[in-house]
Amino acid sequence: MDLTGKVIAFDADDTLWQNEINYRKAEREFAKVMLPFCKDEQQAIAYLMKVEGRNIPLLGYGSKTFIIALVESAMELSGHKADNRLIEKVIEIGKTTVSPKMELYPHVEEVLRELGKSHRLVLATKGDLRDQQDKIRKSNLAGYFCHIEIMSEKDEENYLALIEKLGITPQRFVMVGNSFKSDIIPVLNIGASAIYIPSEIIWAHEKTEEFEDKNLLKLKSIKELI
Repeated sequence: MDLTGKVIAFDADDTLWQNEINYRKAEREFAKVMLPFCKDEQQAIAYLMKVEGRNIPLLGYGSKTFIIALVESAMELSGHKADNRLIEKVIEIGKTTVSPKMELYPHVEEVLRELGKSHRLVLATKGDLRDQQDKIRKSNLAGYFCHIEIMSEKDEENYLALIEKLGITPQRFVMVGNSFKSDIIPVLNIGASAIYIPSEIIWAHEKTEEFEDKNLLKLKSIKELI
């Protein structure tokens, strides 16, 4: 893939820094405290995933939505018998997803610094505005980007709106990300290019069938971009 003259956009969560691991830990902790009401931990996690899925269209993404899903799941799994102590416990579990420190993936700053010498770099992420702004601040990466876009959803309409803001055509836009569903498919659908760097952990609601495309490149790590 020739990146000459291209504007390169980067996903944030689980592309530049670790994020999903915090939610997986919280899910496991939630499952443990819900064992009195479930046959096993997997049942609790599966139910939580179902509640999250029904809430996303209404509430969007982020820690707040996750905490609401935890509380609703605890109430429903317990047959509405969960006491105040249990609700307080699952709320505290949910708060652990708001990491006090961002853990960048290896070579991220090296790659951004090098590519920034010859390309316009953009940060394109989705989720709760406050959540994402806080993560970006903690990451200390904002200075590498000429534009930062926080979307409510990563769909074709919002990618086209971003491209219009940048004053370029889709053919000059390249998206780098770990989610095939959010970072790759809608970008390819509008005629732009994408670079897919799979993460070790993928959220259940982001899983989808993968395919090959002439405008798609798959890498093992972000370091390969250089």
